[in-house]
Amino acid sequence: MLVLSARPGAAFAGWRTLLTAGIAALAILAGATYAQEPEPASEQTAETDRVADAERMAEEALNEPSEKPAEPAPPPAPKLPSLNLLELAMSGGVLMIPIALMSFIVVLFAFERWLGLRRSKIIPPALVTALGQLAARPGGLDPKQAYKLCQQFPSTAANVFRAVLLKVGRPHSEVEFAVKEASEREAAKLYKNVRPIELAVTITPLLGLLGTVQGMIQAFYVTANMPTNFNKAENLASGIYVALVTTFAGLTVAIPAAILAHYFEGRIQSLFRDVDELLLELLPQLERFEGKLRVQRPAPAVESEPRAEAQPATTSK
Repeated sequence: MLVLSARPGAAFAGWRTLLTAGIAALAILAGATYAQEPEPASEQTAETDRVADAERMAEEALNEPSEKPAEPAPPPAPKLPSLNLLELAMSGGVLMIPIALMSFIVVLFAFERWLGLRRSKIIPPALVTALGQLAARPGGLDPKQAYKLCQQFPSTAANVFRAVLLKVGRPHSEVEFAVKEASEREAAKLYKNVRPIELAVTITPLLGLLGTVQGMIQAFYVTANMPTNFNKAENLASGIYVALVTTFAGLTVAIPAAILAHYFEGRIQSLFRDVDELLLELLPQLERFEGKLRVQRPAPAVESEPRAEAQPATTSK
């Protein structure tokens, strides 16, 4: 019984092992067969399309021009506000008024000195010609006639030469002193209207600096006491550029004024060098009268034109 009962179990185990091996063999065979089957037509078409796209992209890359395409233009810069000089000058404060006044003075006296320092007004050509003709006469220069010519052509050169004629007959040292004194007196007259221009050169930058200091103090004071929710940097920048307006205005007036003052001073010096050269040519004509003749300033008379009178010659022995 034991033998008979064991046989069917052993037989069943053998059959189960054989069945398992057969199923595994069928699975391996089915996998191999599936691996050997061709891919579907749709997958082949997709692969072909991918290859074609790759070839087309390669051809386009080869045929692409070497130059790079133009880059797009950058966006336009924001337009900054422009300064209005009139509004800027009005915002400069009260000190812009004296600066404007000084600019008016500079223009006024510059125009006056441009007219007053003309050569024809300082050294009239008619006076120079008449004195030359008088000195070329056989008897030489006549002090009386020369004095009348100086009265006929009033000018700086005539005033200096007339002062010399009043010293005719005196020692040569007195004549030279008279020339120096008359030249300094006439030069002071010519420099008189240059001094306001020189004053503008000194004053206007100081007025501008004073306005700037005042504006800076005000700007910092307002910024320091401003609430925290306000833009302090913007307010400070606005106050500083407004404060600098007076300095800009002062320098704008002072720089041209300095140039004009320097030009007029050089012009006066040049004209007086010409006056000295004229006197050097005429003084030798007067040396022969030393100790013999003196020309006095004529006393006020009824006639409209003053006359030069000669005093009797006095000789000291």
